[in-house]
Amino acid sequence: MRHRYRLVKGENRSHFYAEPMSANLPDPAEIAGTVEAIVFHNEENGYSIMHVATGERENVTVVGSIPAVTQGEKIKATGRWTDDRRFGRQFRADHILATPPSTAAGIERFLASGLIEGIGEAYAKRIVNKFGTDTFRIIEEESQKLQQVEGVGKKRRLQIKESWNRQKTVRDVMIFLHQHGLSTARALRLYKTYGAEAANVLRQNPYRLAHDIPGVGFKTADDIARKMGRADNSPERLRAGIQYVLEQSERNGHCALPRPELIAQSIATLGSSEEEIEQTLNTLALDDQIVVENAGDEIFVYTTELHEAETTVANTIARLIASPPALPPVDEKAAIDWFQRHNHIELGDEQRDAVIAATHNRFSVITGGPGVGKTTILDAVLQILTAKKVKPVLCAPTGRAAKRLHESTTHEAFTIHRLLEVQPEAGFTRNAAKPLKGDLFIVDEASMVDARLMASFLSAIPPDGSVVLVGDVDQLPSVSPGNVLRDIIDSGVATVTRLHRIYRQAESSRIVTAAHKVNQGERPELKNDAKSDFFFIERDSPEAIADTLKHLIAERIPEGFGLDPRDEIQVLTPMHGNSLGTKELNLLLQKTLNPPSQLKFEIERFGQTFRTGDKVIQIRNNYEKDIFNGDIGHISEITAEPVTITVTFDRHHLVKYEPGELDELQLAFAITIHKSQGSEFPAVVIPLATQHYMLLQRNLLYTAMTRGKSLVIVVGELKALDFALKRSESTKRHSGLRGRLKLAITSQTQQG
Repeated sequence: MRHRYRLVKGENRSHFYAEPMSANLPDPAEIAGTVEAIVFHNEENGYSIMHVATGERENVTVVGSIPAVTQGEKIKATGRWTDDRRFGRQFRADHILATPPSTAAGIERFLASGLIEGIGEAYAKRIVNKFGTDTFRIIEEESQKLQQVEGVGKKRRLQIKESWNRQKTVRDVMIFLHQHGLSTARALRLYKTYGAEAANVLRQNPYRLAHDIPGVGFKTADDIARKMGRADNSPERLRAGIQYVLEQSERNGHCALPRPELIAQSIATLGSSEEEIEQTLNTLALDDQIVVENAGDEIFVYTTELHEAETTVANTIARLIASPPALPPVDEKAAIDWFQRHNHIELGDEQRDAVIAATHNRFSVITGGPGVGKTTILDAVLQILTAKKVKPVLCAPTGRAAKRLHESTTHEAFTIHRLLEVQPEAGFTRNAAKPLKGDLFIVDEASMVDARLMASFLSAIPPDGSVVLVGDVDQLPSVSPGNVLRDIIDSGVATVTRLHRIYRQAESSRIVTAAHKVNQGERPELKNDAKSDFFFIERDSPEAIADTLKHLIAERIPEGFGLDPRDEIQVLTPMHGNSLGTKELNLLLQKTLNPPSQLKFEIERFGQTFRTGDKVIQIRNNYEKDIFNGDIGHISEITAEPVTITVTFDRHHLVKYEPGELDELQLAFAITIHKSQGSEFPAVVIPLATQHYMLLQRNLLYTAMTRGKSLVIVVGELKALDFALKRSESTKRHSGLRGRLKLAITSQTQQG
């Protein structure tokens, strides 16, 4: 006697327990039936548990892998019967084939599943009552007839048709990925990139994946290509491999790679000969995919895009420097006296120099750490020049930085992307052909601006515009390629004001004094004072650091300082991996601050569980949704049928995501220090351990400490702190901008 079981969801929604159901069953190698219910489906690998009606017996539990399945579909499965001690009688399928339902009842169940937008249970019944087994053909070939159904107007009809076409294509892509042993969760991303031809595009050239789809690298594309029988020395593979090496170097901040280094890395990646790499490099250069350029004693290889960006930055800055003043003349002594008198403030010598430089030059730079008076300088420049009817335009790389700039100056401030009027398909619509409107353009947090963004910004400066870059050159450079602010300063071509003096109001903050000590490579005062805003809590192991961090965020800081643990306290850590990286700390803090509950919906995608109430961060620019890399928000709602995740950014900006788009989000209870650039948080907690040694350096810790407005707590090992203090920036970024700036200035001088 064999007993059948049915799977029932337990308290943990990802686990199931078994209830017995008695029946005598034979052991066929193949079954067929209609999917009555989907108990579990993992879009990452297709693993599924289904209840299937075979028509001969009670529902059968089928366990196996299928890329996509919907209630009401027919399946054929080959495999074997098993008696699982926990789950009972099951059919474990080695292969499952799904086909659309053919009966009216099956079609209605399929449409009522929520898979097709615009159709729920009520509309599924009406549509099938009208068209019967011809329903699918009507939707696909004669969708206009849907408007004959009560309640279906043109808008709903178009919604149904569009959703039907999308689901059909997404399923084709999922099957393609599944056949090649890859995660099917990116099928929606592929559809949005390639449209209805997604599967055909991948079959023709799978290496396009590596270049076009975020999160899918060369190795994944290479696995597909090999399974499709592509040769190791195929031109597509060699080109894609070299471009992959250049893209990896960009992720490390480089604008270019020395030619010998590129060749060596390409050989290691592709397993190809030096001759094959050399030939492919020549082909890429002839096709204008790369630029090979002499840079002093080295030969650099650029992508065409980054070479053009560097050239644009250098030429535009050189043109501005060589141009006569465009702002109204300013009597510096009278203007500064006027500002001081009206604001009851006295500027220091460095501040006076910065104000004069900004009001007299077409291009200038102001740099310095916290508490040195950068905001006061901007106030002076803005008040003096607006009194002369100058139109200022203020911007910053991130939304948080732009908001801070607005709060500190009271002038409207934009993100650079919004200032340049970015459009989903067209990119930046403000450019040399359609320049910005204004007289004086101020960029705050300029250390964050990478080569591409700086090139786009400078290209859009009007012919008579003036530019002031403001930033802290000692912070981490931009996440994306280039070290633009440092290269401009080190080139010596621009007027630069360096601010060193810490002013009286900032001197009372231990955050400021400690940060400056760190920047100088000195250990800050570590004796904790209850009235202080900077603390160092020594712990000697990663486990002790994690426990202390959890206690601080969940209890100590909220109770002692009245701060909200989710929205006002930010953990900043050097890296993603290890026990004190973002991945593990986010799991710990999610469990602590936002534990699972029957009242909270959750969804698992791309190796993460997202739950209503979670703090999340956008990890790439999405112009269509008007949301950008580094923006932080929280999940305000998760709905079902169809599944939609709503994230609230900046309190009022609601952004909706489909499950296949969740690779754009990560949990943000803990984020990397790099991701925190341009942001300011009421409280910052920084774990510091020797397990971070690969990334520990002075400017990393300095950047983290300067993100805290009212409270900074470092929790960690003293030897890790000392190691970071001794280590200045450890990696040089390959860039030709310094030399290019000098050459551009020389060229402008000769032309003048």
